Amino acid sequence: MPKGSIWQAIGERPWIGLGVALVVILLDQWSKQLAMDTLQFRQPEAVTSWFDWMLTYNTGAAFSFLAEAGGWQRWFLTGVAAAVSVFIVIWLFRLAPSDRGLMLPLGLILGGGMGNLIDRVLLGHVVDFISLHYRGWYWPAFNVADSAITAGAAWWLGVALLGGSSPSEEAPVS
Repeated sequence: MPKGSIWQAIGERPWIGLGVALVVILLDQWSKQLAMDTLQFRQPEAVTSWFDWMLTYNTGAAFSFLAEAGGWQRWFLTGVAAAVSVFIVIWLFRLAPSDRGLMLPLGLILGGGMGNLIDRVLLGHVVDFISLHYRGWYWPAFNVADSAITAGAAWWLGVALLGGSSPSEEAPVS
């Protein structure tokens, strides 16, 4: 690729990560609206013997942590999600060329966090609708945003552990 080409300029900016985040947000919000429009609260609709659609609401964090905290957790978790989102956006803009492999996982994490942040601000809770289980064992219900955060974090961890990014290189300041 010739130096100074449009593709090189695009690759050196955070737009890929931000685009991934936008796609995740749109899919997440669309799927949650569809779940709220078509499912009855806490009434599972079997898809397979181990997978149901089941509408539920989570006022807490992952695995319903702080769900029964009395209401203050809504704004605390909103603040945490907003701060992490700002941090990730800044990180995307400051990525060194050697760390471009982090754009997609950071985009997934950002999009998932923003999807749940939107729910928390607008609804006071996060909409969950995917339920996995085996016999009597149930995994906590989750959504597209949670899946994106999990996939992005696993991908980011894989890049970090496999040496795909080099934290010792300083990102250029624009």
